[in-house]
Amino acid sequence: MTDIRDPIEFELFKNAIFSIADEMALTITRTTYSGVLKDNMDFSTAFADAEGKLVAQGLTLPGHLGSIPTALEAVRRRFQDDMEDGDVFIMNDPFDGGMHLPDIFIFKPIFVDGKIMAFCATICHHTDVGGRVAGSNASDSTEIYAEGLRIPPLKLYEAGKPNQTIHALIEKNVRLPVRVFGDLRAQLAACHIAERQFRELVTRYGAETVVQFMEEVIDYAERLTRAAIAELPDGEFSFEDWIDDDGIEFGKPIRLFVTIKKKGDSIHADWTGTSPQVKGAINATLSFTKAATYTAIKSVLPNDIPSNEGVFRAIQVEAPVGTIANCVLPAACAARGLTGFRMLDCAFGAIAMWLPDKVCAASDGGNTGITIAGYYADRTPFIYVDFTTGAWGGRPWADGLAGNTNLLINMASQPVEVTEAEHPIQILAYEFLPDRAGAGKFRGGTPFRRDYKFLETEGILQVRSDRRDHRPYGLYGGNPGKPSWNYLNPDTENRLLTAKLTMDIKAGDVLRHEMAGAGGWGDPLERDTWRVLKDVLNEFVGAEAARRDYGVVIDTAAMTVDEKATQTLRAELRAKRGWKEVPKVSWEEWRGTEEAAE
Repeated sequence: MTDIRDPIEFELFKNAIFSIADEMALTITRTTYSGVLKDNMDFSTAFADAEGKLVAQGLTLPGHLGSIPTALEAVRRRFQDDMEDGDVFIMNDPFDGGMHLPDIFIFKPIFVDGKIMAFCATICHHTDVGGRVAGSNASDSTEIYAEGLRIPPLKLYEAGKPNQTIHALIEKNVRLPVRVFGDLRAQLAACHIAERQFRELVTRYGAETVVQFMEEVIDYAERLTRAAIAELPDGEFSFEDWIDDDGIEFGKPIRLFVTIKKKGDSIHADWTGTSPQVKGAINATLSFTKAATYTAIKSVLPNDIPSNEGVFRAIQVEAPVGTIANCVLPAACAARGLTGFRMLDCAFGAIAMWLPDKVCAASDGGNTGITIAGYYADRTPFIYVDFTTGAWGGRPWADGLAGNTNLLINMASQPVEVTEAEHPIQILAYEFLPDRAGAGKFRGGTPFRRDYKFLETEGILQVRSDRRDHRPYGLYGGNPGKPSWNYLNPDTENRLLTAKLTMDIKAGDVLRHEMAGAGGWGDPLERDTWRVLKDVLNEFVGAEAARRDYGVVIDTAAMTVDEKATQTLRAELRAKRGWKEVPKVSWEEWRGTEEAAE
């Protein structure tokens, strides 16, 4: 433990270092070019010490919690004795510290008196990094070599001078170089601001104190994490969930399995039992598996624990090499985000048996990735990349959130007006879907649908979605959410599409994407009748579904609850189903029982 003589001064420093990481994030938001960054906000910022230990991560994506230290370790391993003031490092290789090719890392070492004192770091999802499908995010690639430009740890700038070779190589391998380099400059701007503000801290406190404080920020987070974990009951809890398929071998489910062991002040999460890596591009690196695990566990701990290396010290994550949770060459991984979302749900399933009052039911399965790309008449390329965010599962104390980002990513959907202004796309519908959320004492979040009309002559459509065959599970008697769907031209041919696809489209084609509903929490027959009526009035639940799923009889003329008829109906439904207690198993286990069949 570091000897801190002035705790007030330390608290001010801690807040300052996290504020720098947050200001880096604001800089990217304000200066970046791409909708996936300025609107979706698919990026993260962080600060690390001279040894590469994460000191502070900005208020950005939890999904990057495990990635920045791993990526920085790869850079330091390669350039340990070859770093000088003004150097800037770039990389995206999933098999040498990265996660998937669109996520490009930028690291800048900060020198004081000729020595490295810290690293500032940014990671941004770029609109395109080349490859066989525009957007570089297709789920039906079968090896990394088809997914785009793979960048090992390299110097983007050497002693302040740009490496023209790397710049030229990137320019010739991406479809939108102006946008890509604009986004890279936003990352560089964030790092420059961080460097300036860090030097101000050194001037204020002195180099020795700053080093000491950075070490203490990490130790402080570890102490808080271990203290919080120590208060939780010991035990071992396992959970299984399934991804529908990988987009290549349709209908072949992919197993996710995690065992969380808690003892004393530490946790061990083991993903042994998870499926071997697959042909499709949904394979995850170990760093991403760690991020999903850290996010799940951190969400049930006090929210004032800083996000840094100290948290990771108390949580060990293990995944067998060659699995979908720890892939190896030549695995495709562009769409690995889908697997991370599902890992979060799987980890929550295990935690629900451990801490039932702290965890929500399954979300909609994570955001859906949609890319629409092509060329204008003058052969100028366009690429629209969006990650539509959806719904949380019902919580032990409240309904699941609707129209909200998945817990793993803290992202937003792109505004309709911006989409239509910048791309040859028209959004025909953007609305909640009734009777799709899982029923429960606390209802799952309501999903939405979007209709995208393509206006250019021809293009390519890529969709990454899931939760069609394996619906979002409910907890403690809550119902699963309804599945997701994709349709082409719903008002004419109404062609049902697969959950994961890459296909050609033409002018006038309409994609309808319907997100899956989130799972419910608790017995639906215990839901307050006024809540059911409110849902009916808000058109989240229809009157017939209120009767069928909740046992609530609505007088549709007066739009009131018939309390007497409701009591009678609920008694009949309880007697018919014959539960002795609310089921305390996952939907996947429960759906094979006689009660579920009825």
